[in-house]
Amino acid sequence: MAPRWKVVRTDRELEMGRVDDHLRRLGAELVLLPDGTAEDRIAHAVADADLLLMCYARITRRVIEAAPKLRAIVKYGVGIDAIDIDAARERGVPVVNVPAYAEETVAEGAFALLLALAKRFKPIQHAMDGTGWAWPEPRWMASDLAGKTLGLIGVGRIGRAMARMAQAFRMQVLGYDPHPADMPVERCVDLGEMLERCDAVSLHCVLNRETRHLIGARELARMKPGAWLVNVSRGELIDEAALLASLQAGHLGGVALDVYGREPLAREGHPLASLYAMDNVIVWPHLTFYTAEAMRRLEDETIARCEEALDGRPIAVASHDPRLRAQSRGVRFVD
Repeated sequence: MAPRWKVVRTDRELEMGRVDDHLRRLGAELVLLPDGTAEDRIAHAVADADLLLMCYARITRRVIEAAPKLRAIVKYGVGIDAIDIDAARERGVPVVNVPAYAEETVAEGAFALLLALAKRFKPIQHAMDGTGWAWPEPRWMASDLAGKTLGLIGVGRIGRAMARMAQAFRMQVLGYDPHPADMPVERCVDLGEMLERCDAVSLHCVLNRETRHLIGARELARMKPGAWLVNVSRGELIDEAALLASLQAGHLGGVALDVYGREPLAREGHPLASLYAMDNVIVWPHLTFYTAEAMRRLEDETIARCEEALDGRPIAVASHDPRLRAQSRGVRFVD
């Protein structure tokens, strides 16, 4: 029996077994493309596709225009910066993401990274691995979070969850976000002034034209000497060359990254390769979202959006990102 639909899913390294099995049971031919697939190959694969699922791959105007049958683009995740939304809207192709599957999950990951910086987990673990023990001496001196000031850049769902965790540790929490009218933390209207007050800063905002390199050399210089910086959102929120220079100059006390402008991170041939050797830097492989509970929610929501698209029903858009809310064809908006 011929398949009813053709579905292309990029980034097959992120295993979505329940989604893949469900689509096949519905009668779809499923094409799985690996991370790093070239634009030409993606365009060729979607030329006769009904549905495109993506996570990290860049979905360009050329890819979208090569797919006349495409009913929707489903981002199985949150960030939509890799999709040419304007091109999709011009072609009447709905774009939807899964915005709420890992709010607490990613916040827990960000807070764990902050705690690891404060307690010097990386160098102490290296010492234990190398010699079996570490005596209390100045090079292992850690810090308390209680009494410290945390600045949040972005106070949406994940930022608010991060704030709750920090407040439970008796941290003072500040927030910089141009959008929320009400904020469960002290609101700062000037980013630079907030940075000057913070012992730690954590990024929780979307990547768009306005936020690309939001943290650059000037902002890093305004951070307190010895302050910690955590980024679990998008690598390009930070000018990574400026970040590397700040670390090499000894200005920052520690940095924990789960995301990078170029992924995957690598020990050789990557502009941030030197981070691996820095004891005050934790490099994490874009996995703060990856828990059993969050993946269950992600697969459930992805399956629901796929069924809507393949059935020809309006696709539920739960995100309040204005780029998705500007869509007018083939979508319905939910809170």
